Amino acid sequence: MTGQLILVKATQVPVDTVLLMKPIGSAPELYAHAIAIEREAAARYSELAQQMADRGEDAVAEVFSALAREEAEHLEALERRTDGIALPRIPGGQYQWLDAAAPETAAREWLYRLITPRQALLVALEAERRAEAFFEGALLAAEDPALRALAREMALEEAEHIRIVEQLIERSPDPVVVWASIYESTRA
Repeated sequence: MTGQLILVKATQVPVDTVLLMKPIGSAPELYAHAIAIEREAAARYSELAQQMADRGEDAVAEVFSALAREEAEHLEALERRTDGIALPRIPGGQYQWLDAAAPETAAREWLYRLITPRQALLVALEAERRAEAFFEGALLAAEDPALRALAREMALEEAEHIRIVEQLIERSPDPVVVWASIYESTRA
């Protein structure tokens, strides 16, 4: 089944992701994953906001700042809900949006210099879709009704993030230039 896609809600997810996903066995485990996902999202949105601000893209920087604040609020809410609960350790980097290199690396800096606001939103959209797929997978695999309800709640939050980012993408200009048609129009 490698390489095939299945529909989990409205998101296409590689079959391997769902089939190889270790079932979430408890609420603390689900919370631990959710915290890791939200922490990464808050950090990446903050980083994108800073990069866009540094380039003078103030409007999109404010959008990324708002998304970072929303993710940070979700993270704080999850941390409050789990205060006093022993959570399992989630391996670092499991939910990274970008490569595992340090933020100071040349490759990351190069990426941020070249990425357009629309491309940054596409990166965010993919990460939000992966998070939704994770929670949808947890929902499908959970046997405990309370765990299913918790996974459903988290999947719905990710679906809302997806809706917001998709709307932002729809309103973002596509920087792709079709050079062949431009060339043809000069020949007329």
